Amino acid sequence: MRFDYLVVGSGLYGATFANLVHAAGKSVLVVDKRPHVGGNVYTERVKGINVHKYGSHIFHTNNKVVWDYVNRFATFNRFTNSPVANYKGEIYSLPFNMYTFNRMWGVTTPEEAVAKIDEQRKAFVITGPKNLEEQAISLVGTDIYEKLIKGYTEKQWGRDCKDLPAFIIKRLPVRLTFDNNYFNALYQGIPVGGYTKMVEQMLEGIDVRLDVDYLEHKSEFDALAEKVVYTAPIDAYFGYKLGYLEYRSVRFETELLDKPNFQGNAVVNYTDRETPWTRIIEHKWFEFGKDEQGNDLPKTVISREYSSEWKPGDEPYYPVNDDKNEGLYAKYKKLAEQEKNVIFGGRLAEYKYYDMDQVIAASLDAVSQQI
Repeated sequence: MRFDYLVVGSGLYGATFANLVHAAGKSVLVVDKRPHVGGNVYTERVKGINVHKYGSHIFHTNNKVVWDYVNRFATFNRFTNSPVANYKGEIYSLPFNMYTFNRMWGVTTPEEAVAKIDEQRKAFVITGPKNLEEQAISLVGTDIYEKLIKGYTEKQWGRDCKDLPAFIIKRLPVRLTFDNNYFNALYQGIPVGGYTKMVEQMLEGIDVRLDVDYLEHKSEFDALAEKVVYTAPIDAYFGYKLGYLEYRSVRFETELLDKPNFQGNAVVNYTDRETPWTRIIEHKWFEFGKDEQGNDLPKTVISREYSSEWKPGDEPYYPVNDDKNEGLYAKYKKLAEQEKNVIFGGRLAEYKYYDMDQVIAASLDAVSQQI
């Protein structure tokens, strides 16, 4: 045994785990199937712009322990997530707030906004929402549902809202203030220099091997370490012998444009059904359109984001947490519990939607049980 731990995957869970056990004096080997570290938070530098290759990632948390931890490896800027919605050329603020209601109905006071929503909810007459459409209307009324929820959600999930379960949107943020901050988080920002730079700092001094498929050489790698920390898909670990867990996937069309400004905002959601993409990301605005020296950037990079049905071989993004998949995951979890020298952690190994701070918190907890 050459290593105390073999960490499979260099995303935030794996990088956090590796960093902390290494700091505690343990020997660690990190392997990753991709040619880069960072998992889905990987950023690639293009013309001075840190491009979020796997979709936008805005760090936000109320967990001071996590916030203090990540600030050991990066300085975070003061970026505040304030996306906008484009519905057939009409622009609305997100999350739903007084700017949204003023644009939608011309109302100017919270009382008027509440009255308008109540009027539409009562007109629809819903007793116990049976699907996503009824749940959304019961929360925000028909106008907001039709313009800002229906088309976007159907593109995202590839299904009619009437065929989606109500629990997907148990609640929707409705703010009766002029507040465009999407996250109710005490700490928020983007690491200056990009996420890749941050993860590289976390893995400094640790043996990292890229372009390595752990599962193809499992017995060889297992022989190298006392324990394995596995952050890849749990069903893949067991050769899919109980069946495939389902995901929604995402693909991106990214362009470098010879202009300084394409849409004037980091994220614009396209909420009509006819526009094929769900949103456009303009990466430079995550860092205020400037490079690390504070200079204005003359070019811009945009990514059109398309939601798609996942199939084996595609990149898994969002777990489909319905009864069928939860039941299948429970069976895989039982198998995982029998692997005494393997720690299964992270979004894919736990088949769970995690925000970045939650991934790091889970990894911190896992390490605390080891050292």
